[in-house]
Amino acid sequence: MSVEREVGAMHVASANTALPAPPLVQPIKRSRRGPWRDAWRRLAANRAAMVGAIFVLVICVAALFAPLIAPRGYEKQNYDALRQTPNLTYWLGTDAAGRDMWARVIYGARVSLTVGLVTQVVALLLGVPLGLIAGYFGGWIDSLLMRVVDVLYAFPLILFATLMMAWLRPGLSNVIVALSITGWLVLCRLVRAQSMSLRSREFIEAARVVGVPTHRILLRHVLPNTASAIITAVTFAVPQAIFAEAALSFIGVGVNPPMPSWGQMVSDNILYIRSAWHLAVFPALALGLTMLAFTTFGDGLRDAFDPRSAKG
Repeated sequence: MSVEREVGAMHVASANTALPAPPLVQPIKRSRRGPWRDAWRRLAANRAAMVGAIFVLVICVAALFAPLIAPRGYEKQNYDALRQTPNLTYWLGTDAAGRDMWARVIYGARVSLTVGLVTQVVALLLGVPLGLIAGYFGGWIDSLLMRVVDVLYAFPLILFATLMMAWLRPGLSNVIVALSITGWLVLCRLVRAQSMSLRSREFIEAARVVGVPTHRILLRHVLPNTASAIITAVTFAVPQAIFAEAALSFIGVGVNPPMPSWGQMVSDNILYIRSAWHLAVFPALALGLTMLAFTTFGDGLRDAFDPRSAKG
């Protein structure tokens, strides 16, 4: 009996003992960062790309506010200050006509950036729609568009632009036209390749099944998934257009004097490299640093959007 009483007491004690509360289940915190925010985080961690981006921003601001930064203007001549070396009055010296080299370099940035950015706007307006159409529909549309692209792509850029400028005559607007004729080809082929890889994806097939219109599929599904590649390609294409404009101006078929161009300034003053080194060095340095900044920024964008492409 005593054993039964002890067992019963143990059951009662265990029943009255409060069981410990189960631990609270912490909800899984999901990152709210999207692919664009992750790309920005990777880009911000790339110091070289950020330095390039800052330089690009500075040169764009300088070109935009050129009249305020260089109030003397690029045409004003001072015959009492011919080919002066850099000094407190003329920061980058003067050329053989007594014009302020600082003003001419700043206004030359306006010309170069205008050519680089406008040609890329034209490339976006032509290359992106044609690439989407060719890659998504395929068939005879793709064949026709790609044969046109192949024919134009067969001509070297500088040679084709030189021939066009010989026909159109020198001028800023004609330079933009000559470079825009072939400037959209690379972007068109890139967007076509992206569209061809996306058109067989599950979400595109699902959109077709539920009856989404074709133009809506292209604008809402295909185009956003090619945006990162487009942005990177445009960033790399801007310095190529700037260099092409400088090359055309260097050989005398670019912009018309007295409008300053970095390539034209190097060409006009290359003979004075020993006696007045600053006349050719500063425009060439501005051209080289601008191209380097765009290229470095483009490398950073490529690595940010596609971490697998990062070296090391």
